[in-house]
Amino acid sequence: MQTIGFLVYPSFHMLSLGALSAFEFANRAMPEPVYEVVTVSMTGGLVRSSIGVGVDSVELREQSFDTLMIAGGPTIVPPPPELIEHMRDATSRHRRVVSTCTGAFVLAEAGLLDGRRATTHWFYARELAERFPQVKVEQDRIFIVDGPIWTSAGASAAIDLAIALVEQDHGVEIARSVARKLVVYHRRPGGQSQFSELLDLAPRSDRIQRALTYARRNLQTELSVTALAKVASLSPRQFSRAFLAETGQPPAKVVERLRVEAARLMMEQSRHPIEVIARQTGFADRDRMRRAFLRAFGQPPQAIRRSGRSDPIDIAASAIEA
Repeated sequence: MQTIGFLVYPSFHMLSLGALSAFEFANRAMPEPVYEVVTVSMTGGLVRSSIGVGVDSVELREQSFDTLMIAGGPTIVPPPPELIEHMRDATSRHRRVVSTCTGAFVLAEAGLLDGRRATTHWFYARELAERFPQVKVEQDRIFIVDGPIWTSAGASAAIDLAIALVEQDHGVEIARSVARKLVVYHRRPGGQSQFSELLDLAPRSDRIQRALTYARRNLQTELSVTALAKVASLSPRQFSRAFLAETGQPPAKVVERLRVEAARLMMEQSRHPIEVIARQTGFADRDRMRRAFLRAFGQPPQAIRRSGRSDPIDIAASAIEA
């Protein structure tokens, strides 16, 4: 029997609790229960969520759990000092330490993410990176495994992570069974960018908007700064400065992300060979597209194409991929 400690705090996000369903259905899929879930908090007793619904909890003391999971919240709430202090040596007391959504900030405050790869909700990823420069934040990942530390994106992504925990513990067939019962992907295709507004750029000026529209419609052509500046009726230097000021990103990076997103959609919605997709989305060859996918998603194109199928998840590979 493996014990899951689920840590809640005032104003936690109720959706975080959805991840616990993965352990419930794993118990149902096994001959006898394999998980026990215990809801814990720093004070014990009733803890109210951000929507006002409360859950009962036991006080977090020196218990050792197989896995300690930290709930996320709809905003970043400064964790109490006693929680941070408690978490500093969490990896010595628990086999795995997991955060969902903004729970990554608790792990970062405790120093558990220093030198590690981690993710959080796309809306807060930049803040996590700025506040904790020692953390290798990867904004577009659904979840990341780095040694005993697991982090996930938004609250619903905690379900993806929990299924992966079940797979690591009890194998791919049980994980597939859990995913089917929950009516979710065994492994969700794509990254967070398909749900965020990362590419829904809203520049202030018509000139920069015109250049972006042109880029989206002409991915097969050369989209150099010079070419885009001409569309915007600006000099290349003026265009680069204005583009960065209005979008927060340099033109070359945005063009690459537009191409990557178009290529990802083509792979998920068609059976075109990767070489054809690379050409049609403006990549000179499949190697250049592969490097762009690794930068954007942490996975090569072939992995993105396979991700919607029932291939087994290699947790070890997931931990070191990219």
